[in-house]
Amino acid sequence: MPSSEKDSTGAEITRRSKSNLAFALRCLPPERRRDMVDFYAFCRVIDDLADDPGTPVETKRAALARWREGLATDFDGSASGTIEKATVALRKKHELPAEWLIEIVRGCETDIDVKRYATFEDLRAYCYRVASVVGLVSARIFGCVRLESEKYAVNLGYALQITNILRDVGVDFREDARIYLPAEDRERFGYSEEDLAAGLTDERFRALMEFEAARADAYYAAALGYRTPEDRKALRAAEGMRRIYSALLAEMRRDGFRVLGKRYRLGKPRMLWCVLRAYFG
Repeated sequence: MPSSEKDSTGAEITRRSKSNLAFALRCLPPERRRDMVDFYAFCRVIDDLADDPGTPVETKRAALARWREGLATDFDGSASGTIEKATVALRKKHELPAEWLIEIVRGCETDIDVKRYATFEDLRAYCYRVASVVGLVSARIFGCVRLESEKYAVNLGYALQITNILRDVGVDFREDARIYLPAEDRERFGYSEEDLAAGLTDERFRALMEFEAARADAYYAAALGYRTPEDRKALRAAEGMRRIYSALLAEMRRDGFRVLGKRYRLGKPRMLWCVLRAYFG
């Protein structure tokens, strides 16, 4: 792991990332916000290890294997970096199953080798690891007490990740030659990999994107159905993320899914409005 990552604090990593999460975390009490910043830093470090184009594949695998092995044993008390120490402390403080954190590592490892997904079930397994499990950990840190909140977290994770995939179709293909849109869905609408390479955004592409967006809508709705009165306050930050990403998906839909040439992002005032609605809603 590069020393700049190893020695950075969670707050520094979160600031550099310019993530939508920074807005949503404003809903949390200070201590839980700090814990979420540390957790986000862990996720960011793992994701960057897997995606760094300048790192040899074998070096990536070795670094991620070290994380998996270390998480299984809390690094045997020898965690060496700031993020390692913070992650171990976080796991103990919130009684997080080590397997949850290991699953996140496994999900990021998938990105090293897998560039295509044959079916939506294949993609959903990936989404579970890199997004739904993140939601499970977050719900625990938020202080949720109801089992329904875990179901909320899993469904919201699917919805957020699908939204990310739709937003980044162009970037993923151009920069990593990666296509997350399942082959079975592309075949359903007659939209080929060659069409994507050519940058075609005809009615076939828009129909494909709408099909995937409807899946995300269904998961957003399912998540909301599991929000309970007991955990409504604890889930304010998650609701902020739901509102931000739902608005982002709606913006892409209104604009005809011009994702091959445009990177969609909500402005700060609009994101803040989403968070305020989540906080007082």
